[in-house]
Amino acid sequence: MIIDAYTHILPKKYQENLEKKVTGRDSSLSTVRYSKLVPSLLDLDLRFRIMDTFREYIQVISVASPPIYDIAPADVAEELCRIANDELAELVFKYPDRFAAGIACLPLTDVDAAVAEAERAMKDLRLKAVEFHSDVAGKPLDAPEFFPLYEKMVELDRPIFIHPMREATTPDYPGEEMSKYRIWTSLGWPYATGMAMTRLVYGGVMEKFPDLKIITHHCGGIVPYLIGRLDYSYDFNEMRMGYRDVYVKHKPIDYFKRFYYDTAVNGNTAALMCGLTLAGIDHMVFATDHPFDNQNGLRLIRDTIQSVEAMGLSEEDKKKVYRGNAISLLRLPLCGLGI
Repeated sequence: MIIDAYTHILPKKYQENLEKKVTGRDSSLSTVRYSKLVPSLLDLDLRFRIMDTFREYIQVISVASPPIYDIAPADVAEELCRIANDELAELVFKYPDRFAAGIACLPLTDVDAAVAEAERAMKDLRLKAVEFHSDVAGKPLDAPEFFPLYEKMVELDRPIFIHPMREATTPDYPGEEMSKYRIWTSLGWPYATGMAMTRLVYGGVMEKFPDLKIITHHCGGIVPYLIGRLDYSYDFNEMRMGYRDVYVKHKPIDYFKRFYYDTAVNGNTAALMCGLTLAGIDHMVFATDHPFDNQNGLRLIRDTIQSVEAMGLSEEDKKKVYRGNAISLLRLPLCGLGI
């Protein structure tokens, strides 16, 4: 069995409520536009036909939309998160042979509400993780206001998935109004992931919460490729030159090794080897980013499987990547998966 630990879906009730309750947005942010461009976000029959192309393949689902707290007031965001999480739980319950688990979305601009929703989603709805974006309305993830939520996730023993976020309205260079050539997502998102991870490490979150489990999208973005530079920078700039603004007990690389790294790198085996070298086989999780490609996710699933197969792993290690690590992280019931 292959468990695809990070895929995206657009639950119909949530999509309809979002379009009603959050008006006046740019049309490019509309979930209606999303559903037309990528129909398998909404069309379950199409999604299932694509999934059937791959033997014993099952998904973990998260809501595909802009961060709710970026486009809606706090009270509306809280309501929409509840609607989305209820529907994710409903889908997992209705289609247990298709969806292994759901990843809850949270109204992160109201941390008290986010803590309450995380607890409801994990305990009452039996969702298995929560999703953060790489910043929360422009705030870094090491901001102390988010610490109660990290504490709650440690208490619940559930992981956080980090999804990158950078808008097309963030220009590539000063003096420009928009990002060009989709740099904001092709390069900007891996950078945003690296920024978030680095703030979590250097800002002391990973030290303060040693049992916190964080899964990074796109195999940690730029971090695995640049880990040598990060390690060298710590030794040289902050130690030898007397410049020190990091106060953690261990070297930063030790904290970067604690993250989990998914395989959603569009079939790039070399990128996966960077992640493997950094974090080890027990910290790699199979994920594809389904369904965001021009074949409604078929290409993503196919190419990601091929890239894992090309890593030269033993059968035991492939089982860890394909399902074992996800089962452990998400605390999935083996009997429910037919294992």
